Order: sequence, then C-alpha cells, then structure tokens
Amino acid sequence: MRRYRRGMDAATIVGLLADPARLKVVAALALGADSLEEVSRLSKLPLKDVALAARRLARAGLVDRDRHALSLHTDRFAAAARAAAEAAPPPEPLSDDPAEDAVLSAFVRDGRLVSIPAQRAKRLVVLRHLVRVFEPGVRYPEREVNALLAVWHPDVAALRRYLVDEALLTRDAGVYWRSGGPVDV
Repeated sequence: MRRYRRGMDAATIVGLLADPARLKVVAALALGADSLEEVSRLSKLPLKDVALAARRLARAGLVDRDRHALSLHTDRFAAAARAAAEAAPPPEPLSDDPAEDAVLSAFVRDGRLVSIPAQRAKRLVVLRHLVRVFEPGVRYPEREVNALLAVWHPDVAALRRYLVDEALLTRDAGVYWRSGGPVDV
C-alpha cells in the first residue's frame, strides 16, 4: 500500500474529484459506506467502476483500501483547504484608509455586502463605499437603483433608505441622484 503524499494540494484533490465516478465514490464514503459493495449500491455505479475509482483514490492517499473495506481520509481534504487558504494572496484593500478598510473588510466579501452594519459609523463607511456605483449628475429611476443595490445586498429597500437618510442619494418623485459621498476622479 502506498503512503499518503504529504502536501497534496487542493488542486490535485479537485482534479481527482473531476471524474464523476471518483466523486460518487467519495460522496458514498462520506455518507458512511465502508465497502466496495455498499459504495456500488449507494452510488449506483457498477462494482468494477467503484473498484477502479477506489484504487485511484487510494493511490492518491484519500482512501484506505483493505480488500473490500474502504475508509475516507476526510482530514486530508481539510488540510488541503487550510493550505490553500494560507497560500492565497491577501485581498486587495478596499480603501486607502486602514480604519475604513478594516470596516469594509468585515462587511464586504467578494463584492457583496454580507450584512448591513448596525453601528451608524460603520454603516456610513459602507454606504460611502457603496454610493460610488452611482454616477454624479445621473438621474436613476427607482427600479434601476434597486437593480444596482441588489448586486450588493438583497435588502435594497434598507440600503436605499440609508443612502437617502445619510444624504448620499436624493429622492424626488421616484427618481434618485447622487448627492454626497466621495467622488473618484
């Protein structure tokens, strides 16, 4: 039996799981199957395909195989995920101001607002960042404002209300325009 290769990276694991049969075998093992026959039954794969997939997964060190008995090394998935997270470059700062960047980093993930800050000071930092999607001098119907805000967070009514309350947007007869916040030049 081959030993587990130290330092298996997440890309290697993803590559192994790109094969549908191997993915089904791993899924069945994760759900508690512990034999070739049980994996075959749960995955609805022929026993021959299960055996081939299990052999490849065992060679990679993700599965222990002792005749017909199988066990999945879930810890190796976690180790690869941790290593990938540690190797990932830090995200680009969202603001040149370290204090603002700390607030934005806490509330903005992958270009989306994960939650609206309850504290007014933090909410203002987020709203000033968010209002940049609106061009100064452009008038927006409410439906367009909603579409632009929906990209950030599903509660567009709350965001719209906060932006108006903080004088970052002005509203008149269902039309909005930018009236505050920083302007990128």
